[in-house]
Amino acid sequence: MTNNFNPKSSIILGMHDAIVSLVGLIAGLCLTFNNPDFIIISCIIASITAALSMAAANYLAVKATNKNIAVVSAIYTGVAYLATCVLLILPFFVFHNRLIAILSVFAIAILIIFAFNLAFYRGKRFREHFNEMLKICGIVTVAAFFIAEIANLIFGI
Repeated sequence: MTNNFNPKSSIILGMHDAIVSLVGLIAGLCLTFNNPDFIIISCIIASITAALSMAAANYLAVKATNKNIAVVSAIYTGVAYLATCVLLILPFFVFHNRLIAILSVFAIAILIIFAFNLAFYRGKRFREHFNEMLKICGIVTVAAFFIAEIANLIFGI
């Protein structure tokens, strides 16, 4: 067992999961509810609880193979998750129009993915990783749209 800690995997875990889950949640909430305050509150609660959950899960996963870096890895994951969520929720504080806010969320998510991949990957690997992350986020967002539409039909909200 090595004590060397490479933060990239912990940051990927937190950042990517935050983008996938929160952008999907935001898309679903925007299509279901008109009140931006409800969207903000729901996203803040989901962000904090999910960041804690991701940090705890990462701690347990890393501890199974290298307990010396488990705490540090968990902190990186939780902070990356929460920082990403803050950036994604920010447009709802700035824009009262839900359409402008959600378009801003999409743009911020793409910029986060771009910046992360630019920082950690070069050349062909950059394009591969960027495209893969973007596709996964897109698929989850589309799925959230359909889940919200089904919920609207079932519950009449």
